[in-house]
Amino acid sequence: MINILFCGNDRVFDGILTCSLSILKRTKTSSPFKFFIFTMDLTDIKEDYRPVSDRQTAFFESVIKEYNPLNCVEKIDVTEFYNREFRNCPNEGCYCSPYTLIRLFADLVPSLPDKILYLDADVMANRDITLLYDIDVSNVEYAASNDHYGKYLINPRYINAGVLLFNMEYCRRTGLFKKARELIKVKKLVFADQSAIIRSTTKKHLLPQKFNDQKFLHKHTVIRHFSQRLFYLPYPHIDNVKQWQVTRVHKIFRYFQFDDILYEYIYLIQKFKRDFK
Repeated sequence: MINILFCGNDRVFDGILTCSLSILKRTKTSSPFKFFIFTMDLTDIKEDYRPVSDRQTAFFESVIKEYNPLNCVEKIDVTEFYNREFRNCPNEGCYCSPYTLIRLFADLVPSLPDKILYLDADVMANRDITLLYDIDVSNVEYAASNDHYGKYLINPRYINAGVLLFNMEYCRRTGLFKKARELIKVKKLVFADQSAIIRSTTKKHLLPQKFNDQKFLHKHTVIRHFSQRLFYLPYPHIDNVKQWQVTRVHKIFRYFQFDDILYEYIYLIQKFKRDFK
């Protein structure tokens, strides 16, 4: 079983769907996938903070089972954990949304397996995901790649937390998540959950950039992360192009390698709107 963890609200469904399709299409394995989705209802804070819905989950499961009938999904509502741990904390209004914080509850969910790959919803598999998942993390808390900008501006070993291969047994032993939650509760951090994870790390394995490529797409790239990045032309500016924005992916990045995935996504999202009302 290959275990994948996503986190977010109902607005990341496009990312979860496109990312999962890329994994299923690019990976040649007989092992089934289990997708875990952490979500929560914070509509009392903001109207847009709605959880991933049951109909989104049901549709997603119908899609992944087309690739292997043993593939499955488990949606986990962590609203109770959030209200207990982070309600009104200094990082509730962090740089993205409160949903960036909820992977820090991983040790509180007993159904999570000992090895799990956390992925931001804005990543795409360019090659077989087992190239990453099969990496040995038995003696570390997690494996991660450098942050493209952070390795120059902050520290040569500064990691990006959008792709994390966790050894949950080791994390529970060292208290990684518990320490990170304590930091979130008391200290305003620039990158919130990412900063908390980095500061709480006891032992990690630094991966080559190809496992979380935030700026380029090479033939050897395993994971392309569509994160916010700096563009120099036609003038220096920051943009945030996501993989489900198909026209922008074509126009700005000139990427056509993902077209088989993205065209299936377009078909599926129309089917979802039509059949899963």
